[in-house]
Amino acid sequence: MPGTAPWTVVVLTEAAFGEVDARNVAQLHAAERAEGQDVRHLVLVPADTHRSLLADVVDRLSLGELREALADLRQGQPDAGEARAGAETALRVTLERLRAQGLTAQGRTTEDDPLPAVRQALAEEPDARELVVVTRPHAVEDTFHADWASKARDSLGVPVLHVYAGTTRLG
Repeated sequence: MPGTAPWTVVVLTEAAFGEVDARNVAQLHAAERAEGQDVRHLVLVPADTHRSLLADVVDRLSLGELREALADLRQGQPDAGEARAGAETALRVTLERLRAQGLTAQGRTTEDDPLPAVRQALAEEPDARELVVVTRPHAVEDTFHADWASKARDSLGVPVLHVYAGTTRLG
């Protein structure tokens, strides 16, 4: 129904969206948008300057991604500048992909721990109604509910959807 109050979907992602990710987010509120409702997207991408190389390797190995695990080991820990540049690139690509799906999207990068930025976004956006978290599977964090989505569910008071990047699988 046109004229209904707009709402903002906060989107937290650790990497640039692929086509599947953008399509997944676009489909979440396609019916509402078709009815003329104003659905906006605020994308947050953390500059993960303190990434755990060991956790990344374990995640890759748990998924059977031996080549990727070896590549992570060879690449090593990124420096802070590389991490920030990577986050800026991921943000730019994600916004382009969402806009190509016809969505209204804006965004920013955050510090390593994105949850304070998510909390701030929810407080600053009075029409923010939900959080969509898009990550690759993280064996250790997901198993022990130490991932961003689990932490957000425990503390933010909004619906949280966790989708694994490049798939339609829910986390």
